[in-house]
Amino acid sequence: MSSTVGRYAPSPSGRMHLGNLCCCLLAWLSAKSSGGKVVLRIEDLDAMRCPREFADLLEADLAWLGLAADEGGSKGGPRGPYYQSERSAIYEEYYQKLVRKGLVYPCFCSRSQLHAADAPHRSDGKVVYAGTCRNLTPEEIVLRTARRKPAWRVMVPDETISFVDGHMGPYAENLAQDCGDFYLRRADGVFAYQLAVVVDDALMGVTQVVRGADLLSSTPRQLWLYRELGLPAPEFYHMPLLLAVDGRRLSKRDGDESLEHLQARYTPEQIIGRLAYACGLQNAPDPRTPAELADGFSWQRVPQNDIILPEGLF
Repeated sequence: MSSTVGRYAPSPSGRMHLGNLCCCLLAWLSAKSSGGKVVLRIEDLDAMRCPREFADLLEADLAWLGLAADEGGSKGGPRGPYYQSERSAIYEEYYQKLVRKGLVYPCFCSRSQLHAADAPHRSDGKVVYAGTCRNLTPEEIVLRTARRKPAWRVMVPDETISFVDGHMGPYAENLAQDCGDFYLRRADGVFAYQLAVVVDDALMGVTQVVRGADLLSSTPRQLWLYRELGLPAPEFYHMPLLLAVDGRRLSKRDGDESLEHLQARYTPEQIIGRLAYACGLQNAPDPRTPAELADGFSWQRVPQNDIILPEGLF
């Protein structure tokens, strides 16, 4: 068996939509086409938004589609727990490593921290933190803490981090100029996505990360965290986003072709075959199983630009 370990790491805040399914399919095919395995990690850092019932439904949906993982989720495995809501003690250990390096500081800025635990998305816009709280004195910190609990940021260097994405090619960002000091922990104590995903992928033995192109800009800061924490970094493959017929980004909130609706109209093979067609993996939307697609899978057939679903495909 190949040493490739891929993963699928959904946030189960609702039923999966076609964009989620597309990411899962490409991650599964990329690992399985080389004889590797797939880990399922449930990214429920914000447990209130991601109830366990949705995680259970997600696993059942993946099994129905023929995309079941080899380990993780409720199946468990040697490197669990596989639910981020159960891994806070692990994140604390690595967070404290950054604290001991003098890289973490409290931030009292009024910008909402509610979504700091979520993966950032390209459509959200990009805000580079100005470092307002970076050089507060101990006395100022005490005074401000009396008024409000701070969130916690990590201090990034003025350094350009570059890498070659397995699908999108070369990419680089200057951490200070393009990213800025970013959140590691919310004011309520919940660890942020950037720290959790780095720790989890390293400790779960993940060697290949397939995810949406909206997360491409997160990669340089994550590579820097891997280095600072002394953890091995995986290879990255960023896939194009799957867009609705009208060019909108697909959303669970908008109910864009959720699996619940798709299951009422199509067989698993029909869904997989149509997604494969949309991604350039076959020339017609013929029914296919994931196993049938794995043999001929190639990233060279997947476009780099966002994919607009053909009208009438679903």
